[in-house]
Amino acid sequence: MTLTVQDLHFSYGSAPILRGLGTGELARGSLAALVGPNGSGKSTLFRCVAGLLRAKSGSVRLDGHDLAALSTRERARKVFYLSQDTEARVALSVFDVILLARKSLHRGFALAASVDDVRAVEAVIVELGLEAFASRDIGTLSGGQRQLAAIGQALVREPDALLLDEPTSALDVRRQLDVMATIRAATRRRGIVTMVAIHDLSLAARFADHILVMNQGRIAQSGEPHEVLAHPAVSETYAVGVHLERSARGTLLVEPYIQVH
Repeated sequence: MTLTVQDLHFSYGSAPILRGLGTGELARGSLAALVGPNGSGKSTLFRCVAGLLRAKSGSVRLDGHDLAALSTRERARKVFYLSQDTEARVALSVFDVILLARKSLHRGFALAASVDDVRAVEAVIVELGLEAFASRDIGTLSGGQRQLAAIGQALVREPDALLLDEPTSALDVRRQLDVMATIRAATRRRGIVTMVAIHDLSLAARFADHILVMNQGRIAQSGEPHEVLAHPAVSETYAVGVHLERSARGTLLVEPYIQVH
């Protein structure tokens, strides 16, 4: 039971962005961190996997089935892409925002919510620890709380694969840990495949089961965090040195540094 991207090519006009990209098999119940410099194609990859962009060639398979063979609606049921922009633009409560995400896929906006819809929203709110904020206007929440609500919009749709584009950007240290711990726990509990684009290599090492290093539209290296982050491909990709060590708690810490010649 896996998500597999194979030999994916995508271009904006004559400018190639993805160049034969392959992820290998990403197992259900696992969290994969996608790391790499700005402009390496991370968001483009996510949009191609979600079907928001049409790849020139290559395939995206979920549990062996080619997602390109599905209708737009069927693919949206399987894969959910959460972009970097989670700013609130509606004056609705957290409960209602998550309920709308559920209805948009399962029943349509015009139909009344079912008992199952309401129960699904309630369950997600409890799962994410948002009970105290369920009736709050989403625009009044902190960045971390709003990010959890956005993840709730994804989970309530019950996808098989979840793509999160920089979910910890602009969050303080505590909220980064909260959000990543929540993502990992939900991934394992639900048995879904989750890919997270992230810049903080220590966060990736701490929470991911698998790290993919992306550079110039290709995967330069992939595997378990301690193996990947020690590989020369990381230094080459970022043009920095990388020092790894274990904390007293056993956490893998990553210290990038500029090499002076």
